[in-house]
Amino acid sequence: MATKKKTPASKKPKAKSATRAPARKKTAAKKAKPGVRPPPRKKTAAARKKAPKPAAPPPLPKPAENAKARELARRIGNLLLDKKATDVVILDMRGMTSYADYIVIASGESDRQVSAMAENVQVQLKQEAQPLRPISTEGLETGQWVLLDYDDVVAHLFNGEVRAFYDLDGLWADAPREKLS
Repeated sequence: MATKKKTPASKKPKAKSATRAPARKKTAAKKAKPGVRPPPRKKTAAARKKAPKPAAPPPLPKPAENAKARELARRIGNLLLDKKATDVVILDMRGMTSYADYIVIASGESDRQVSAMAENVQVQLKQEAQPLRPISTEGLETGQWVLLDYDDVVAHLFNGEVRAFYDLDGLWADAPREKLS
């Protein structure tokens, strides 16, 4: 068996526990520094129960009827029907969007038909007693999705497959609608 060597007493390390000062207990309360706020205390369960719950906001009133915009939406819908548009729907967007009061959605069977429907709407509205011109038009060249913006009324004219893909009817499912046939 192996034996341990004995070291002289002068070279022995001193026991650490004998020379150490007793440890101080740490307390949770610290002295606050001037100008620094302590962190907020958490509410107890009793305090949370006592706090009043916020009331649900009252429902917003329906905005006033815009007779001119409604009539324009119906006029656009009827002009689209003149060019054999299918599934013509007028969505009442008052109070739901900031950019239009009514949206007209219609489908055509081909790109050429969709472009013809859009041109018919533009030409007929220009020839009325008070001519109307769209603020903006998009997509006339391709005929896949044509957008006509008449300020309070926006018309979306789709090729059937494109309409099914973007599904604006489903996007605005909660909007009141009027179907034209």
